[in-house]
Amino acid sequence: MMTDPHVWWYVTRSSAIIAWVLMTLAVLWGILLSTRLLQRVDNPGWLQDLHKYFGGMSLIMVALHMVSLMLDGYVSFSFVEVLVPFGTDFKPLPVALGILAFYMLIAVQGTSLIMNRLPRRLWKIVHYLSYASILLVAVHAGLVGTDVGSWWYQAVAVLLITVSMLAVVVRIVLGNRSSAVAAKARAAQDASTGAPLVSTTVAEPQVALAAAPHDRLHMIVVAATRLADGVIGLRLAARDRSVLPTWAPGSHITLFLPNGLERQYSLCGDPTDRTHFEVAVVRVDDSALGGSRWIHENLGVGDALDISHPRNNFELEPAREYVFIAGGIGITPIKAMIESLPASRYWKLLYVGRSDTSMAFAAELAAAYPHRVVLHPSSSNSGHLDFAPFVTESSHIYACGPASLLEAVSSLAPHDRVHIERFIPVIRASAGGSRPISVTCDRNGETLEVAAGVSVLEALEASGRPIIGSCRKGVCGTCEVRVLEGTPEHLDSVMDDEEKDELGVMYPCVSRAAGSTLVLDI
Repeated sequence: MMTDPHVWWYVTRSSAIIAWVLMTLAVLWGILLSTRLLQRVDNPGWLQDLHKYFGGMSLIMVALHMVSLMLDGYVSFSFVEVLVPFGTDFKPLPVALGILAFYMLIAVQGTSLIMNRLPRRLWKIVHYLSYASILLVAVHAGLVGTDVGSWWYQAVAVLLITVSMLAVVVRIVLGNRSSAVAAKARAAQDASTGAPLVSTTVAEPQVALAAAPHDRLHMIVVAATRLADGVIGLRLAARDRSVLPTWAPGSHITLFLPNGLERQYSLCGDPTDRTHFEVAVVRVDDSALGGSRWIHENLGVGDALDISHPRNNFELEPAREYVFIAGGIGITPIKAMIESLPASRYWKLLYVGRSDTSMAFAAELAAAYPHRVVLHPSSSNSGHLDFAPFVTESSHIYACGPASLLEAVSSLAPHDRVHIERFIPVIRASAGGSRPISVTCDRNGETLEVAAGVSVLEALEASGRPIIGSCRKGVCGTCEVRVLEGTPEHLDSVMDDEEKDELGVMYPCVSRAAGSTLVLDI
């Protein structure tokens, strides 16, 4: 049956149409996600997965279309003619456009897989190729398609082209609206300079900043608000008042403080508001380096600082039921997750803290969701807190807070239904003790000898390798690298070891090699 040339003829035609439909859906879904039009329809995990599915399946269908062209006895395309632009004498320009669209799709899908390791600006530029690819596909289909004259083909083509054009128009209009909202917000802030807690006096920064790498965002503090006892809320806007990058609940940013310290804080504002980022900082006086204390004592409205692009190691995955458990300032990523869910999604929040006055956002959340939020200040509750009654057999648990709370939560459900973010790393010692290892950088073949008392990250930095570290204690995930050979010894607290092995990554700020060698994709 598969040797019948008619089979490949039908596979060629059907795979081309299916690929075109899936490409259109991928672009449309991406626009709906970026413009947040589906924010209240479903939770972000489902929507992101569907977007990735459309994109991945469109690439598979295009590949099937190209393979079937080579197997089809009627057209008999060669390998070169299918993969090299202008490599065929048959309608060379339209065929070349289709081949270029294929390579654009590969670029978009490939960079999406490693987007967390790419500069946000580069990823965004490459992602815009999806618009160009769908345009090239439309031209390619109109000039090469053998069914162009049939009514059904024309109807499908008109529908797909119309949907694509409308989607792009929506993207442009809503993008301009975001800019207008940002401008309006700036004007409103500038008009409210008399407000004690929200001010946007953007005079010259009170603390001078050193030159920053291009992948940092240059921000200014436009509001400083007392959220609870010992907790300050900071609102950060771009110094040039531009629209900020998109982010999803669970994301965090690194603050590069003017005194040289770097600290990570979860974003707790509204992801749909692209005019500013919001973080909450609890003061910890007994901290070794005193980053939070410095923020409380020195950072105020009008001060400038650099931050990283948002990064997410605590993503909200698709689920029918959620149980959120927050301890103290661990409420910050949880708050953004709760507010991103549609009204129909079932969830409950257990919020634990020292006292009513020290629990940021407690009154706000309890008032907005009186039947879903349980507050448990230890100052007015005695005895052991049992988390088990809050958990059902199907609920996914998201927890953030102190180590004692996270340890209690981790045993409440199977491993794949418990999601934890730590502010303080778990102390993990190397099984064989600190010992020298060899690390080979695959991209140039050079091998580094890492001494026993030196981290892999420090050795890579000392050799001038392009790798970025932030927390340097195995929590933030900024220094993630791909492992090509060797077995890493995971000593970090970013995610479960099984997940890291499945992804083939490690965090060299604290992790080393289980053996004596590693080969890294650097």
